[in-house]
Amino acid sequence: MNLRACLATANVFVGCCSAVVFLELIVKLDPGAGNLVTAGQFAFIALEGFIFTSKFGTVKRVISLRDYGLLVIMFFLTSVCNNYVFHLNVPMTLHMIIRGGSLISNMCLGTIVLKRQYRLEQYIAVIMITVGIFICTYFSSQDVAVDKRHGDGDAEANIFWWLVGVLLLVLALFISSYMGITQELLYRKHGKCAREALFYTHLLPLPAFFFMYDNIKAHWAVAMASETYRFEWLGDVAVPLLLLYLIGNILMQHLCISSVYFLTTECSSLTVTLILTLRKFVSLVFSIVYFRNPFTIYHWLGTVLVFVGTLMFANVLSLPVGRLRRNAVKSD
Repeated sequence: MNLRACLATANVFVGCCSAVVFLELIVKLDPGAGNLVTAGQFAFIALEGFIFTSKFGTVKRVISLRDYGLLVIMFFLTSVCNNYVFHLNVPMTLHMIIRGGSLISNMCLGTIVLKRQYRLEQYIAVIMITVGIFICTYFSSQDVAVDKRHGDGDAEANIFWWLVGVLLLVLALFISSYMGITQELLYRKHGKCAREALFYTHLLPLPAFFFMYDNIKAHWAVAMASETYRFEWLGDVAVPLLLLYLIGNILMQHLCISSVYFLTTECSSLTVTLILTLRKFVSLVFSIVYFRNPFTIYHWLGTVLVFVGTLMFANVLSLPVGRLRRNAVKSD
């Protein structure tokens, strides 16, 4: 990799891992802040794109607003679902593991929509990922604590809402994969315009957040009323801790997304997949160690299956039989 690609890789690890840490700090204090976080991310990235990508609206679009329509709806739904599920008892560790299983939905939709064919090793990899996610999901259900946010604190009610959260994550996974296919088809038609797509997919959904106004306003009030942190070097200025975490998450999420988009222009899809897989694993380990999230030997087993399956699918790792077959083809 060249120097710019190395810098982008470092930014992916710093930005994405830091964004996850800030998000977990937020949901530890206010589990229902998902819509506030999503709205903040969309507003900031749209503002940055309006200034630097569209040059205050003076740059002509490559892709029409009509073509962006479906893409924007899907991106909005996946973003809202992914951040809202923390209010439904879904722990951060399970959240990362399920989202790490995107290859399952990619293969299903790739086969149905794009009529793609996959190698035997890739089917085995997807089976490994599926089994890994099932193991983590099943044993996470045993750890769902009684939570008074739902109902009267009944354990069955909490299991129900946890299951709703898991189903929302899975739904978001498939919508996200279909969104990827839609992007691929748009790029085939219009050419790659990743920065423009990043801007419009964050700008166009902003009016939809007005339907969540009451929820966002309530959690903004919670953020402003949270414990304060004093900056002595600024004249002892006191800033709400949740507000600092929110700003940190928004800035790091922007660094994360922009670095990933840049990386796709500098490296092969295989290299990008490997980097993002390693990043997710680092975030998961940090979440377990730093936040002391419950993680049993069964969770580790499921996690290993998910990440090894992902590397196998991307052909970073391969089965001995597959290597022998490829060597035989080369020798012929």
